[in-house]
Amino acid sequence: MAMAAPLHRVGVYVDAFDPILKAGVVSHLRPRPEVKILTDSEREGAEVTVVVVDRPDDRALEMLKCYQRSSDTRLVLVAGELADGDLVSAAEAGVVALLRRHETTADRLVAAITGAACDEGTVPADLLGQLLGQVGALQRGVLAPRGLAFNGLATREVEVLKLVADGCDTSEIAERLAYSERTVKNVLHDVTSRLQLRNRSHAVAFAMRRGLI
Repeated sequence: MAMAAPLHRVGVYVDAFDPILKAGVVSHLRPRPEVKILTDSEREGAEVTVVVVDRPDDRALEMLKCYQRSSDTRLVLVAGELADGDLVSAAEAGVVALLRRHETTADRLVAAITGAACDEGTVPADLLGQLLGQVGALQRGVLAPRGLAFNGLATREVEVLKLVADGCDTSEIAERLAYSERTVKNVLHDVTSRLQLRNRSHAVAFAMRRGLI
């Protein structure tokens, strides 16, 4: 009879400006079989780093950015207060999961940690709803009139890639879209260069994986 594989314990380092907050989080996590708490000397090997702050101010964001620059650890932020713009700031600093301190039970924190270890994000529902509303307004009011989108591709770039995926060559694409062949070539060159793609096929695969075509 085959033996069950041992449970993988996520290596976690906890950091905080306040040593009492740090000790409290460590005491909640230490008994959990899903995680292994790392010491200060082991912090560089952490799969996930939990940062506990009062709010994501400049000092806290700089701490997060230091982790982002110096290691491959996934960042989980537990904050006492969160304002509307903090989600964007935290994401820019490399945070994968964001939790409010007063809502953070041991179970929720462990779920956020194990999710972060698999690159799965956790965000308070109300903040995510506000962010999606802001993104939608920006898309409709600013990007769409300029033929741009959050996916990193302009409207005409998506149109060209769709026709490449349909097997059209440069001249056929130019004819269908009423572009010059030079324009089609420039569009494809811009896409492959900007997104660091190898060729047309790679560009089409990129767009398909992201559901753009």
